[in-house]
Amino acid sequence: MRLSILDQSPIPSNQTPQDALNWSMKLAQAGEALGYTRYWIAEHHDLSGLACPAPEVMLGYIGANTNRIRIGSGAVLLPHYRPFKVAEIFNTLATLFPNRIDLGIGRAPGGSAEAMTALSGNFIKNVGNFPSLLRDLLHFLDDDFPTDSEYSKLSASPIPENPPIPWLLGTGKKSAILAAENGVPYTFGYFMSDEDGAAIIKEYINRFKPRKEGQKPQVILTVNVICAETTEKAEVVAASFLIWSLKMEKGESQQGFPSLSDAQQYKLTEKDKETLEKVRQKIIIGNPQEVKQKLYELKTRYEADEVMINTITYLPEDRIQSYELIAKEVFSDEKRLK
Repeated sequence: MRLSILDQSPIPSNQTPQDALNWSMKLAQAGEALGYTRYWIAEHHDLSGLACPAPEVMLGYIGANTNRIRIGSGAVLLPHYRPFKVAEIFNTLATLFPNRIDLGIGRAPGGSAEAMTALSGNFIKNVGNFPSLLRDLLHFLDDDFPTDSEYSKLSASPIPENPPIPWLLGTGKKSAILAAENGVPYTFGYFMSDEDGAAIIKEYINRFKPRKEGQKPQVILTVNVICAETTEKAEVVAASFLIWSLKMEKGESQQGFPSLSDAQQYKLTEKDKETLEKVRQKIIIGNPQEVKQKLYELKTRYEADEVMINTITYLPEDRIQSYELIAKEVFSDEKRLK
């Protein structure tokens, strides 16, 4: 099973954004050493507790401090930007780091209504134009605009020998169909969706039309996971993320992820408990054996080629250890089978 990392660059309440971004780099290095296939960093804007609004900046830093692992955005929120500029940025990254760059593309706002306005003026209109924006971006990446296009003589230089690989990220049927019709790999956000993911992915696979010769549908399933040596410790470590998620749902102000003691002391109402139970349904929490079993079950049920893990903990060391424990359990098990 191929495993990858999604990083949202969380900021614990006792650390600075600079600390968080440096820990993101350390996580990418750890992922490379452990055998993870790729490392993606997400884009968020003015969102309490998350440090990265500009994945393209972090990818230059991370690429320079790693050697082999594929790196990419999870995702660039295309309605905020012009496709030409996005293609230029990621072609530059692919020129600097050959055969290592993924361009994850999304259409979510990534922040508040005020942030949407500040970034792109009319986000709703741009979302409506998303299919057209995606097609233009793919033409820029492939350097193959039709001769009758206004962009036919325009190239998103530099043109790398190995172009960035575009992935469309989504949580519903519309995004799956769009990915299939445009012949791009698809990432389903299991951790963010209440939809029937298995049916959505099957729709993508059945409708897939190759953009280039030899292409086949590819699926990544993204899941929230917190792993520790024991189930009991995993539950303790997960408390910070669970309470942060609850407070986000309630719209409560907060500065970074709460400490473990603050999370444990948070007074829960009956409604809070119901909300937390819904949050927990989308998180795998457990020891390495439990996590491995659930990852394999999800991979099989959703027909995924790869599982991408998003882990957020109060202590950065717990986060890296979670990825270490999963990698050792899954990869060592596969070596024994061989």
